[in-house]
Amino acid sequence: MMTIYDKFGLFVGGAWADSSSGEIPLYSPVTERVLGKVPTADIALTQRVISDAQAAFLVWSKTPVWERATRLHKVADEMSSRSEEAARMIVLETGKPITQAQREWSLAVDQFRWYAEEARRVYGRIVETRVPNGEFSITREPVGVVAAFTAWNFPAALVARKVAPALAAGCSVILRPSNQTPGVSMVLFDCLHSADLPSGTVNLLVGAAQDIYSPIMESSVVRKVSLTGSTKVGQQMIRDSARTLKKVSMELGGNAPMILFEDGDISAALDGCVAAKFANAGQVCVTPDRFFIHEQHYKEFVEGFVDSATKLRLGDGLDPATDMGPLINEQRRTDISIKVAQALDSGAHLECGGGPAEEFDTGYFYKPTVLTNVSDEMLVMAEENFGPIAAITSFSNEDSVIERANSSPMGLSAYAFTSDPARVRRIQSNLKAGMVGVNSFALAAAEVPFGGTKYSGMGREGGIEGLSSYLDTKLTQWVM
Repeated sequence: MMTIYDKFGLFVGGAWADSSSGEIPLYSPVTERVLGKVPTADIALTQRVISDAQAAFLVWSKTPVWERATRLHKVADEMSSRSEEAARMIVLETGKPITQAQREWSLAVDQFRWYAEEARRVYGRIVETRVPNGEFSITREPVGVVAAFTAWNFPAALVARKVAPALAAGCSVILRPSNQTPGVSMVLFDCLHSADLPSGTVNLLVGAAQDIYSPIMESSVVRKVSLTGSTKVGQQMIRDSARTLKKVSMELGGNAPMILFEDGDISAALDGCVAAKFANAGQVCVTPDRFFIHEQHYKEFVEGFVDSATKLRLGDGLDPATDMGPLINEQRRTDISIKVAQALDSGAHLECGGGPAEEFDTGYFYKPTVLTNVSDEMLVMAEENFGPIAAITSFSNEDSVIERANSSPMGLSAYAFTSDPARVRRIQSNLKAGMVGVNSFALAAAEVPFGGTKYSGMGREGGIEGLSSYLDTKLTQWVM
């Protein structure tokens, strides 16, 4: 029987390839049935791909930047023409609503458009020296072979954020996407294939971590690794990269606070908070987890939030009427259930949700859940929920709520609603996060940097900062 993966596979040596070590089944989070089987790579193939990527780097890095830009625009054109196919694949693998999948693919296209143009703007500079008849020349060069590891929750956007700037800089790339969502990467790599990149410039490997990750981290040929994943995996990657002194950039977990001040627009806050919290069933690293509501607005906010949350329509993401899909797998649903139970045992109040959606016979559906009377020590406040849990508490003082918001070891994103310009400046200065949204949750765009501080990672993706992380700086002194 034909499956959605049969025309793709691994992408090595500039072509689609079959397995070198077997296959893994992929399951629908909606039906729990097998979507298909995906070929996997072994250690020997990974080592061969590393060698091929190094050979390709010597060609691609010398390709004129205007030509690199043209190729990346061609990729974006192909991606745009295949939006329907890609969005459907995203939904099948993740379960997220089709409108969210379409937006994600659009954001992925934007990455290639943006970096196609930025490829032409990798500037150096000239600095006068103290030596007669001399000058300093400062140039930027591609770092080399790059390995990228991505998570499943945004299987197109996360890949594009790494692959597009790496190619724009002149690097070759080895991608290992999540084993739960490789099909989206396959569609994207088929678009890359259409741009006639030198063989080995882009490589897609699926399989066990020990067969792909280990050879990559041990290789001195791979000069940079980029990760979107958990803090625990990021810490291990830093340790492993030390042996060969690879460059490392990583976007890890979050535990975002959202603060509604007494002068904030409660209607706008409710509209934005409900949409942001339950997008992709809450499986978003930048989604607000901890809701700090000024006591003046607390009762109205909770009532409005619960009213909107209970009206969300759960279902198959391919149904246009669906507002929220399932969690990615049973383990995720179990983890959510444990956190909710711990909060309730510790005295939290359940306003709505709190368990699996009983109306579905299959699928990893969990009801949108709102908890109040929560303390900062409960897991739903102290850790990233990565699910449809909104933990809501109150505050009365700006200084104290900023201190509470900053108490998390994570520092990816933070949000606030206020109409006071002076407070906006204080928030910008005092909230400890890589990204701060004031009266807005729209932080992700190709033209601006995305990333966090503290345990949420290092480095940035997007904007000129995203390109810089794939470049080395060289100083040359000329004396004539």
